[in-house]
Amino acid sequence: MSQLLNIVQATFCLNKLRFYDGPKFLQQKSCSYLGNYAQLQKYQGLQVQLSLQGMVVVRVECLFRCKACLCSGEELDAFPHIQTLRKFPKEELDAKVVLVRFDSAILFREEQEQQSKLVSNALFTIKYLYESGAKVVLASDWCTKSNPKLIHAESAADFLSSILKCRVVPMCSISCHTPSKREGLEKADILLLENLSEFKEEVANCSKFAQLLSWGIDIFVNDSFSLSHKILASTVGVARFCHSCVAGFHFEESLCQLKKVAETRGNSYVALIGGGNLSQKAAALHFLASRCDGLVFIGKMSFQIMHALGLSVPLDLVEYGALNEALDIVQIAYNRNTQILYPKDFWCKNDCFPGKLELFPSNGILDGWVPVDLGPVSLDEINSLLTKCEKVLWIGPLKFSDSNQHTNGASPLTQMLDILCQRKCDLTVVGSMAQMKKSSSDSGFNMLVNASVVWEFLKGRKLPGVMALDRAYPFEINWNATYCDPTQPLVVDIGSGNGLFIMGMARKRTDLNFLGLEINEKLTRHCVASVQRSGIKNGYFIATNATSTFRSIVSSYPGDLVLVSIQCPNPDFNKPEHRWRMLQRTLVEAVVDLLTSDGKVFLQSDIEAVAIRMREQFLKYGKGKLSVVHDQGDTKSREGWLEENPFGVRSDWEQHVIYRGAPMYRLMLSKSTSIE
Repeated sequence: MSQLLNIVQATFCLNKLRFYDGPKFLQQKSCSYLGNYAQLQKYQGLQVQLSLQGMVVVRVECLFRCKACLCSGEELDAFPHIQTLRKFPKEELDAKVVLVRFDSAILFREEQEQQSKLVSNALFTIKYLYESGAKVVLASDWCTKSNPKLIHAESAADFLSSILKCRVVPMCSISCHTPSKREGLEKADILLLENLSEFKEEVANCSKFAQLLSWGIDIFVNDSFSLSHKILASTVGVARFCHSCVAGFHFEESLCQLKKVAETRGNSYVALIGGGNLSQKAAALHFLASRCDGLVFIGKMSFQIMHALGLSVPLDLVEYGALNEALDIVQIAYNRNTQILYPKDFWCKNDCFPGKLELFPSNGILDGWVPVDLGPVSLDEINSLLTKCEKVLWIGPLKFSDSNQHTNGASPLTQMLDILCQRKCDLTVVGSMAQMKKSSSDSGFNMLVNASVVWEFLKGRKLPGVMALDRAYPFEINWNATYCDPTQPLVVDIGSGNGLFIMGMARKRTDLNFLGLEINEKLTRHCVASVQRSGIKNGYFIATNATSTFRSIVSSYPGDLVLVSIQCPNPDFNKPEHRWRMLQRTLVEAVVDLLTSDGKVFLQSDIEAVAIRMREQFLKYGKGKLSVVHDQGDTKSREGWLEENPFGVRSDWEQHVIYRGAPMYRLMLSKSTSIE
């Protein structure tokens, strides 16, 4: 029998499940649920014995649907390494116009001392840019709930001026049809745009509105991590129109805290899980069950877990359609021997007896009584478990219904966790957690303001606000292990493809080192294997998006960068409207900065328009240090283009073009510090 529907007075008996039920482990052989309706589906490895009043006992073997991709942690491997303001060249900020998307929930909160670390990081981003000589433009959305005084942009600018200790001037001329006039930057230290919550184009991620926000902007700094799960014009759309997109200090710190949530490192890790909507958060709970050593349910979700375990639960507290997901979580926990702890007693209220609280066991709450807080037995069991932990995550409020906003149980939990922090326990608190107060030591725990961001991350979903930022190469390269002599001059081929140019040049010029940067990981693995088979000692390949990682990779090389080549890039990726086009201002400036004096840039394409665009980009953003070399040795020039390949080694696509008799458009640029 695969499915039984509308079973009256059914009793579930779950065998082979072991949970933490108090101070010691117990082998729980049976749990009963007494309810009006139940729905069973097949789960493998979990025997469910169904006992009906006046009916025979049926055993149902069930098929367990494990979310393998989440449990394996593969989504963490895909978590991008982004460019940060901390690692961005400070000298590149001077005289640049920088748009900062700040978090109004942090900076506009009246009681900022409760989040001093968050506030200091957010303020430091703005002050750092201003003190570096940048022209700063601030943008955010805000409401009057956090601070009733901020009704108009003028009052918001005055408030920011008071906490930044420098003049902030509001700009009240955003129009979706005409570019913003920002002459105020000449008269003010910092400019504040209008409240973005007043524009529907912000939430719609309108391309024209994003282009309007980024008009005249050189660098975009996202410091609003709490909105990174949303697709907004001011966090995602503007990244398309700014040549550099980096994370601010607060964003970087919050991202580090988010990554720590998923790390285990052998520590005893327990998650305190509050709130409700288990079915919507099931994927995240699967992930936590696969990573944590214990799950402690303290909110409305605890009733769904008790429901899955067969305990009697008031029907109005059972989430419709969440039983199967709850059983999944139970099965994952059982497979990993993960402890599950749920409340054993509750303080409850009854509208018929206002002001009166009664204590009930979790499986014996009478009709008319609604749980509002954890009971003493529950708090003792939680304390017994937490004292053995080295790492704790608290996500979701201690709340059992939509009506009760605060509970007294949060205060004892806070005291428990404060003691753990003093014992060097790694504690992360997610959400605003109004009931959570910092200790006098001011060093207790890490905080992530927006719980929605964390839930989305735990579900394995990519955060749009993070994905929109420029990438950084995540590893430090050991150049001594890469090349026999890392002091030799370096040649870099961007978009190295099959690697024929790099390997051919490496054989021809053993006095140079060669590096291929290719975004296609499969091609890169093939090239690395070819280098190893051929015994080449001065050639290497890295799989990366060189557009954003070129500086971080090449800047650590101990020798001189003498040549950079870009050969036959994909035309589609060089269209100005393409977000991830290869040749952007960021790459050009990085190449010019790192190239040694008299170093060369070799560009070629079989499409003249692409070659012209590359030449224009390098001359436009080359800081006046690049000039076209018309004659290269014995190579003749044809209408400004080099007739022959000056190196005598062709790339794979160049060979294909030459074989079919089509022309190649080549040019060489040279760097000279004497050019004005």
